[in-house]
Amino acid sequence: MKPQTQQVYRYLCRHGKLTALDALHKLGCFRLAARIEELRNNGIPVRTDLLVKNGKRFAEYRLAA
Repeated sequence: MKPQTQQVYRYLCRHGKLTALDALHKLGCFRLAARIEELRNNGIPVRTDLLVKNGKRFAEYRLAA
């Protein structure tokens, strides 16, 4: 697993959820969806919730139980 993918996984374990904007600001990750796909390909279940805030749609990722 790539180092940045590991970083995303650790963040999800500690904080429970992550959006692309949070990933950019807190982890320096520009391609969160690609990192999430790598987690899924490594057998880690990740849930995607689509949210709307201020008229903007975005995905929020969480580890699936």
